[in-house]
Amino acid sequence: MKNLTLKNIAACCGGALKGDLSSADFEVTAITTDSRTVIDGCLFAAIRGERVDGHQFADQVMENGAACVLSEVDLGWKNRPFIQTDSTLGALKAIAEFYLKQLNIPVVGVTGSVGKTSTKEMIASVLGEKYRVLKTEGNFNNELGLPLTVFRLREGDEIAVLEMGISHFGEMHRLAKIARPDTCVMTNIGWAHLENLGTRDGILRAKSEIFDYLREDGHVILNGDDDKLRTVRPNGHDPVRFGLDPSNDVYADAIVPHGFDGTSCTIHTDEGSFDATIRIPGKHMVYNALAGAAVGLTYGLSIDEIRRGIGNCRTLAGRFNIIRTGRFTIVDDCYNANPASMKASLEVLQSGSGRKVAILGDMGELGADEVRLHEEVGEAAGAMKIDALLCVGPLSENIAAGAKKTAPEQMEIRCFASREDLMIHLREVLKDGDTILIKASHFMQFNRIVDTLREA
Repeated sequence: MKNLTLKNIAACCGGALKGDLSSADFEVTAITTDSRTVIDGCLFAAIRGERVDGHQFADQVMENGAACVLSEVDLGWKNRPFIQTDSTLGALKAIAEFYLKQLNIPVVGVTGSVGKTSTKEMIASVLGEKYRVLKTEGNFNNELGLPLTVFRLREGDEIAVLEMGISHFGEMHRLAKIARPDTCVMTNIGWAHLENLGTRDGILRAKSEIFDYLREDGHVILNGDDDKLRTVRPNGHDPVRFGLDPSNDVYADAIVPHGFDGTSCTIHTDEGSFDATIRIPGKHMVYNALAGAAVGLTYGLSIDEIRRGIGNCRTLAGRFNIIRTGRFTIVDDCYNANPASMKASLEVLQSGSGRKVAILGDMGELGADEVRLHEEVGEAAGAMKIDALLCVGPLSENIAAGAKKTAPEQMEIRCFASREDLMIHLREVLKDGDTILIKASHFMQFNRIVDTLREA
């Protein structure tokens, strides 16, 4: 890893290199916080987790080939090197900032309330037509995940697409200090994390901290259809705006939904117009394609390269991933949920085959309006062409209550106290040929429902 010698690591994070100092000029091969992923020559960062303290593995990782341990305690070693620091997490953020500067490659930072991950995937797919791209994997988008993503970069990588997720004020400032993005992409300002950020204006203010470290010659790409983002002009930058409104710099029309096979549309840019095929279901995916097109143009891709990149993008597990079994069509959208994404997924469910069944669970971090927002999702669900609505968890009782206000008599609406309670009754509720949407906030662990249905 470029310039990540033990002495440089200690210097950039304000730590002290102790123990055996003979390898001070050794350049580490990787950085990990997981003792199970240790490789020869790596730096192991000991993190104190809720259930496991990484410091207890210090001896083990050195025996397994690690070059050094980053520690918050004095390990007392004389014949092994270790770096002592006040905060391992703080050190990792400082090391990631230092390392990214050494590589000096463009960084696309992606944030927003809804659609960060799918937009990040689309942008990476588009840029991948021309560049070697490293992107955020899984949920590695927070103050620990972002540094670990940065540490996966190598000198051969040409551009990084980094997802940046927050739930408190100040977090985005700290993430942006690490990433220092050349390009900031913001998908929308929705209703996620109201518990900590208060209002949509609070969310906008917190997300806008991404501009604190935007490079002077950087680019800003915003959803121009979003009423909050329409007003943003950060640090004198003139944003590129995307959306369905023709007043945007990059916009789409002639949108034709093809159910679970995706959506086609025509995308218009200053460089020309083209027909695009988006192979991920949902009209909302058009916005992701527009963001991908805008970023592609920013980094010099041709119209043909952008079209191919959009067409090559695919879904991830837990993100409207369609699984066809011998009995059911499962829509695995269980990674996370908020009111806007719930409604968008329900819209797409209507185009499924057989009976349409929605298994919905609680949405977290909605603050004082959580009851009303759950009811609004229910009202939207009741008005859609859905055959059965199964609501799981205490907050989701409000989804059921809302649905009963708008649903026709034939819609089956049932409540279950917990995921375990639902699992007991699944067999009596579901029928062969059903299309089943599974969606809730991550803490509900609805991936276990997906696993059960796959096995069935």
